Amino acid sequence: MGELTVFTLPEELNGLAIANPTLIYKTLFEAAWATLNQFGKTEGMQLGMIAILHTWGQNLSLHPHLHCIVPGGGIDHHGKWKKKVRTDKYLFSVKAMSKVFRAKFVASLRTCGITDRDLMDKLFSKNWVVYAKRPFGGPKQVIEYLGRYTHKVAISNHRIKEVTDKEVRFGYKDYRKGGEKKEMTLSHVEFIRRFSLHILPRRFVRIRHYGILSSSWKRGKLQALQSDLKIKIPEVKPKTLLNKCRCCKEGNLVTIAIFGQRGPPQDFLFVTQTLSAK
Repeated sequence: MGELTVFTLPEELNGLAIANPTLIYKTLFEAAWATLNQFGKTEGMQLGMIAILHTWGQNLSLHPHLHCIVPGGGIDHHGKWKKKVRTDKYLFSVKAMSKVFRAKFVASLRTCGITDRDLMDKLFSKNWVVYAKRPFGGPKQVIEYLGRYTHKVAISNHRIKEVTDKEVRFGYKDYRKGGEKKEMTLSHVEFIRRFSLHILPRRFVRIRHYGILSSSWKRGKLQALQSDLKIKIPEVKPKTLLNKCRCCKEGNLVTIAIFGQRGPPQDFLFVTQTLSAK
């Protein structure tokens, strides 16, 4: 099954990310895919990747990183499925990928005219972080993961503990101390400044598909691969808009309103008052 690989940029690039987010985040996508693609070709297979950009840390600091879902194998030169070669639980060595990822990212910066000697020395003087998580247990786990991460924002409502005339207090996890739960208080200005760091450039695509998981590849070759692997595609039955009452089993339930899972109280009040007026 597929695994999760996370590519993280070092803090030395934060200044460039603020000054030119389109360049830095675009390069992050390209360098991550180029790294995985190179390792896949070395093993004689074409890989795929679904990449999701996150720019924040738990305390709203700038922390650009890419969550990548990668299948546990790829397509060989004959168009056949090939499983991963490594006998351990990960697709490739994260230490090896870290070095290649760093080299490809820095090379792209130089191509774009960013050649500051001091910056380059700092980037090459430290180890870059490529992190691999345990492979997913099955398709259900992949869907659940995507559901949690694809449309997240820098901070959710439930993490905000208190808002006063001057400050905002919110909860966060300190992963440097094993995920210890802490609270932080910021002024209104600082809170808004940090939150604004994570507003992406207009029309920037933060979820991208590559290789055998791209739409162009799937349109032409996915059906043949599924047939070769004897994968049975379950028939999807369209759901009716009417559902039977779970109590009497006779009457039909009709959806008239959907409340946000963590929406603000005023949204709930507005919807209920609107329905009552009808």
